[in-house]
Amino acid sequence: MEGSLVKDNPFLLPLNNEKTVFDGFITVLGRDFRMRILLPPERQLKRARLRCCWQLKHLLGEYEHILKQRLQQSVNLVSFILELKTVLEVGLKSRPECRSIPPPKYYYQLISEMEILGWDKMLFLDMEFQTLKLKAEDTPGRQHILTIKLRTNHPTEAPWCSADLPVPLVFTWTPQSTLEQLHSQFLLILYSLTEFWDILDEIDSKIWILEPEKPSRSDTMRRIAIGNNISIKVEVDPRHPKMLPECCLLGAEHVVTPLRNKLNTNMHLWNPDSSVLHNLQDVLEIEFPSPDTHEKSNFNVECGICYSYHFDTAISDQVCNNRHCGQPFHQACLYEWLKALPSSRQSFSIVFGECPYCSKPITVKMASQMS
Repeated sequence: MEGSLVKDNPFLLPLNNEKTVFDGFITVLGRDFRMRILLPPERQLKRARLRCCWQLKHLLGEYEHILKQRLQQSVNLVSFILELKTVLEVGLKSRPECRSIPPPKYYYQLISEMEILGWDKMLFLDMEFQTLKLKAEDTPGRQHILTIKLRTNHPTEAPWCSADLPVPLVFTWTPQSTLEQLHSQFLLILYSLTEFWDILDEIDSKIWILEPEKPSRSDTMRRIAIGNNISIKVEVDPRHPKMLPECCLLGAEHVVTPLRNKLNTNMHLWNPDSSVLHNLQDVLEIEFPSPDTHEKSNFNVECGICYSYHFDTAISDQVCNNRHCGQPFHQACLYEWLKALPSSRQSFSIVFGECPYCSKPITVKMASQMS
């Protein structure tokens, strides 16, 4: 039995002539665990005792009853070791924190690739040398970050990558690929989006943006203030940023309707050679208020019921159509308010009631998640 044990487990060897003490390592999923097996003088397996390193002890804690059962039923020490490996594999796969440690060549490969790429491009490297963040600049010098999570068999398997982009992050990867090539592909993506970010940077710097309050590089939408309780939401296409964006006017109907008519009438005047901001003002026949001429407090965007701008992710885009009111509300807030009024009525998905501010007729459509 002992001969086969040494053959099948070259790192678990007998320490005495009686062959009642075996010591060494058991290897599972690329990880080595120190252990010692103590057999009684008669070498009965069911009375064996295990001495483990703390990592192995922690891992086997919830499988103690299974180990005792296998010691009772295993034919010999070899079969027990094989079953112990099976238990360890299950335990390791169920514990993300116990994942396999990369082999030495992994670290050599990573350091070699970073020396070629340049350590000045690294912003972060975790303690396990598996997650790193690389910095890159687009043409105007905007800073971008590429987060990379390497596999333990790098570079055989493609890494997981993420970045703050308005388009999917798609890379070409082969077992011969390097971090330098990955970084170069990332730069090409950034260069292709330069015009898109130039357009949004101009909009963000010259006029009042109501939403998002802190735009990220992946945001393609801007809600632009036009006046008190009226705004336009534009969605810029990252692949065709100078084309007419998708537009949605928000506000009281008597104010929105004239602007909507101008947009429909003048959209043929859209000039791809001109800036998006200039085109929007031309087709709407307006001039957007800017931080140089207006305070943001001039644009009432808070819900008249909950007194906040956001409700979860929703904005206050339900507006009273009374010319002398124009108070905005969140759809959910207005729905709950009207539903609680005895005088309100509902027809299909539309709730009819009175504005909480001016008492004039107001309606709200019941959102699908409320039904």
